[in-house]
Amino acid sequence: MGTMIVGGILLCVVGLIIRSMVIDKKNGKSIQCGGDCRHCGGHCQRG
Repeated sequence: MGTMIVGGILLCVVGLIIRSMVIDKKNGKSIQCGGDCRHCGGHCQRG
């Protein structure tokens, strides 16, 4: 029973992380580049 509870909690956490990533992607944010070229050394291909 404990294994199922921990698995359910873990599944919820992973689901929330994925949901956050999808929302960020829809808002134009990228996982690889946050749009702040100070942190990536200006290697962004921004136009």
